[in-house]
Amino acid sequence: MNRVFLTKLHLIAAALMLPAILMFLFTGALYTWGETGAWLEDTVAVELSAPLTGDEGQFREIAGRLLSERDLPMPSGKSKLTGEGAEASFQWSGARSEIALAPTADPLVAEATIKEASLHRWLVQLHKAKGSVFFKVYASLLALVLFVLSVSGVILGLQVRPYRRLTILGSAVGVIAFVAAVLLG
Repeated sequence: MNRVFLTKLHLIAAALMLPAILMFLFTGALYTWGETGAWLEDTVAVELSAPLTGDEGQFREIAGRLLSERDLPMPSGKSKLTGEGAEASFQWSGARSEIALAPTADPLVAEATIKEASLHRWLVQLHKAKGSVFFKVYASLLALVLFVLSVSGVILGLQVRPYRRLTILGSAVGVIAFVAAVLLG
């Protein structure tokens, strides 16, 4: 491959994705050691005009209203309904907000747990693929760019005679370290 083209591709890809690389680097490193950010959590009783029926649309409508009242965005992830009928409970997760709704002993009162992510938690949630489809596409593009950066770096190292041995040695040590980490993990 043309070394000048590879060098330009390598530099442009690295510069474009540096912010995302740093976000994933820091959130991943902190998450590895248990630092996940904080949720600001509030549990409230919700008066209902009719008992919960186990209809997901009913739960989504109540959840949407509660989040709107607090100026919180709708969760970006999937919702989940567990149980049936009047015993059903609802969870909807996302990067910036989450909500859970559950019935109480009184059929006209539900309990809602509303969570708002701190900045650090929001970034961790994005790292865990709980963001919008747009961010998931962006994160997938980042994965592709990291692959291109790694491959182009190795190719460039193999093309430059003084770096060839170092590139081969570095690659061999990298494979050994990866296998050891997996086996000891």
